[in-house]
Amino acid sequence: MWSADEMKAILFRADSMARAVNPCREGDSGKFEVTTRDGWARLGRLHTSTHVMNTPALLPVINPNIRTVEPREMWEKYGFEAIITNSYVIWKHESLKSTALNDGVHKLLDYPGVIMTDSGTFQNYVYGDVEVGVEEIVEFQREIGVDIATMLDVFGTPSMSREEIEAAVMETVSRGPQSLDAAKKTLLNGPIQGGVFADLRIKSAEEMGEMDFSVHPIGGIVPLMERQRYRELVEILLACRKHIPWERPVHMFGCGHPHLFPICVALGADLFDSAAYALFARDDRLLMPWGTVKLDDLNEFPASTEALSGYTPNSVRALGDQARCELIARHNLEITASELARCRQAIRDGTIWRLVEERSHTNPSLREATEYLYQNLPLGLIDTTNPLRQRGVLMSQDIGSQPPSIASLGRLLNNCQIECEGAIIFGGSPGPWRERIGGIVQTIHRRWPNVAILIETPLGLIPYSMEDVSPWAHINGPKSIWERMNNEDLEFDLEALCGEKKNIVRLKIGDEKPLQISKIESIFGDGVKGDSTIVRTSIDRETAVVKMKYFLDLNCEVARDIMSGCKFVYSKTKRVKNIITKDGIHILSPRLTDGGLSLTLAGARLLHGTQIPTVVVIDDSVPFTRQGRNVMHGFIDEVKGQLTPGLPCLVENGEGEFIGHGVAQCTAEETKRFRKGIAIKIRDGIGE
Repeated sequence: MWSADEMKAILFRADSMARAVNPCREGDSGKFEVTTRDGWARLGRLHTSTHVMNTPALLPVINPNIRTVEPREMWEKYGFEAIITNSYVIWKHESLKSTALNDGVHKLLDYPGVIMTDSGTFQNYVYGDVEVGVEEIVEFQREIGVDIATMLDVFGTPSMSREEIEAAVMETVSRGPQSLDAAKKTLLNGPIQGGVFADLRIKSAEEMGEMDFSVHPIGGIVPLMERQRYRELVEILLACRKHIPWERPVHMFGCGHPHLFPICVALGADLFDSAAYALFARDDRLLMPWGTVKLDDLNEFPASTEALSGYTPNSVRALGDQARCELIARHNLEITASELARCRQAIRDGTIWRLVEERSHTNPSLREATEYLYQNLPLGLIDTTNPLRQRGVLMSQDIGSQPPSIASLGRLLNNCQIECEGAIIFGGSPGPWRERIGGIVQTIHRRWPNVAILIETPLGLIPYSMEDVSPWAHINGPKSIWERMNNEDLEFDLEALCGEKKNIVRLKIGDEKPLQISKIESIFGDGVKGDSTIVRTSIDRETAVVKMKYFLDLNCEVARDIMSGCKFVYSKTKRVKNIITKDGIHILSPRLTDGGLSLTLAGARLLHGTQIPTVVVIDDSVPFTRQGRNVMHGFIDEVKGQLTPGLPCLVENGEGEFIGHGVAQCTAEETKRFRKGIAIKIRDGIGE
């Protein structure tokens, strides 16, 4: 029988053997693909000659002279797929330089994954002028076999004047071409500078983005993070992100504290690096997802890690300096890795903004930054966020402005006003609304067909036709969030949905029906009798029309024409399951999971030629799309309309013939930039 330690060693060896080096395919070096996204937050793969690296990723900083944790252990035990070290330090120390030139940097550090190197820019900022030239340091990085090199840019600090920062930006830009020439086939970082000046950050991003860099680090942010100037960090990221080519990873240079990961990831950061795990350990500081704690202040450890298993704060304090430093460094690595994993899972789950809000409560400066972000959401972020959620929303009363996951759906509502003579607003209770007010809604629709029926939610007013759409249909929180909207917010939402000021009746869900009817009659009169046998079908038809407008981008008149004469197949719970044309063709299915719409092949063919977003593929892609294969980046010739990630679109060939339909994974702009990954997930192709 094996002992516990022997068994642990066997499992460790098996795990490390399974973590094989995975070089990219020929011709893919430097390409970046997105596999999953939520707005600007994205899971991706960066292809290098050494390894296909998954992002978002942290690159632990390795000091080649002082290795607190060995790089091999970073790879085998902690699963870090990339590290960063300093090429200037290697270049300056003859013994390191000789080994790196003779054997390569991977052998020098004993690390099989991706190795990125810095150029000495930060050393120049801290210690003064470095002794190496612009081309020389890039050539050296290439010669020692790094996967991703960094050009020698000019560091800009928050304390520098605008003139000094602008000079730093332009000098960095001027060094770009010669640095790229020196790099040859080696992937090269093109840092974005600009200090705290948004316009200079934009200028830097645009100028550097025009050149053939593989990754764009955002530099000069360490002094801001050291002083917890997180709002300015967010302002810088917002200024840079939309001007950096979308097909290139964004690297937050020197950012490695776990509590900053969620907000940076949500704003499109793909790579992080930091020496904090080791530097903090030397000062007996432990990283936590919510901040940093001093060992001397602890009676118990507030978070569990494998490194600290079996230890108490007292027993750690009793260790020698070196042993204590290494132990805390391993804990810091584990916390850092787990928080980044939490961010990746949140992207998959569609909960990255929930994580942003949770972390914002742990630090006043981070809370300020989050509130600023919510109040200044860029339109591009809202437009690229799937308005439908597979999960609900957790709410508390201190949430001010809405995150992109809510704002994106709200913006859709503002694009199509409801023609009506007035509005009846139900409020005071969460869903399922159809079960609670479905009966009186049918009565209202029959007697007052020209009056809009709205629902009051903590996220604002919505049309009754969207009552099953998540996240509105799944809002979780204390009862207090269902208190009535104030008049100012109500009037704002009402004008956005119904136009100029109209008569309204506000009803409380749960009140007796006769009382509700009496209130409506007092404002809108007796109404009309109508035909009660067709009311339910009429409501479901109008619901489909509204959703076709919002989620398929159809004109309401076109949608009504398509829905004219359609029949409905209902589930056991009396929800619409399928929508069938008068000719018996199944064209649409409302989704119970999020309230969206799923097209059938026949439905997509019927909608071809309308305003629904449509992708035109090149001839090489046509046979594969017809067979139901995904449309890959690099095979799209044109996009008609506005693609929204997560929403349906059609696919046609160069002659305008319909060949399939699917779900967009990107925006129209991104189809022009990416050369790797899935652009459209095809649901059905028309076949041969």
